[in-house]
Amino acid sequence: MKVVLFCGGLGMRMRADNQSLPKPMMPIGSRPVLWHVMRYYAHFGHTEFILCLGHGAEAVKDYFLNYRETASNDFVLTKGGQHVEVLGTDISDWTISFIDTGMDTAIGERLRRVRPYLEGDEFFLANYGDVLTDAPMDLLVEEFADSACVAQFLAVKPQDSFHVVDFDEGGRVSGLTPVADMSMCINGGYFVLRQGIFDYLEEGDDLVMDGCVRAARDGKLRAVRYPGFWAPMDTLKERARLEGMYARGLSPWTLWRGTHDVARAATPVHDTTPVCG
Repeated sequence: MKVVLFCGGLGMRMRADNQSLPKPMMPIGSRPVLWHVMRYYAHFGHTEFILCLGHGAEAVKDYFLNYRETASNDFVLTKGGQHVEVLGTDISDWTISFIDTGMDTAIGERLRRVRPYLEGDEFFLANYGDVLTDAPMDLLVEEFADSACVAQFLAVKPQDSFHVVDFDEGGRVSGLTPVADMSMCINGGYFVLRQGIFDYLEEGDDLVMDGCVRAARDGKLRAVRYPGFWAPMDTLKERARLEGMYARGLSPWTLWRGTHDVARAATPVHDTTPVCG
């Protein structure tokens, strides 16, 4: 199943350093977060990627054109460095399409511009390219395939440290509730889509606030509540947290390492909306 990754955003909240890099190329360990997302999908057998490029397109292209397997795989060096035998591989079975979708293009329009590369695929996956999870993607796809919806996304608890304030007309505060402790869910950025989503997208549209909103009105949108690990990398603080987790070996999203598969295989997936159709 093809995976569409939106890689062209400016990432304005991540501009304190590495200002020339697009947000999906910000590193966690020795690899960019985009690579971590791609490895996650490859773990489930989805190795055909369509990168929707915009800001920082050259950085994305150059990274893969000059990809070093030795950065994340064991290898044997002989003949004084003249010969290198790599003992593992990350991307040798991947197919990656690099598609220019514009500099200031909305996500829905980026998806529309890569539609020709999705012809013949009833289902496909999509992701913002900078959010991580250990959700069981195979089960998410199975649930979606049994529905009549055109779109589905992961619904997760917000990670922000904001508090919701309850107060009366006189300004007297009666309560402060951390957003993360509330029952609300937000869009987690992991989409499963049908070709029918294009019926809900017009030129220049956003995927969620235009296409998904219209699909929801027709009862064609699903949200799957996931209580497990999910983390965005929108800010330097979030990146530092993920960097720290990875450095300590606490990286639930790295399912390809084989350390979390058994635990997550039994993780329940709860639908927040009725199945379509």
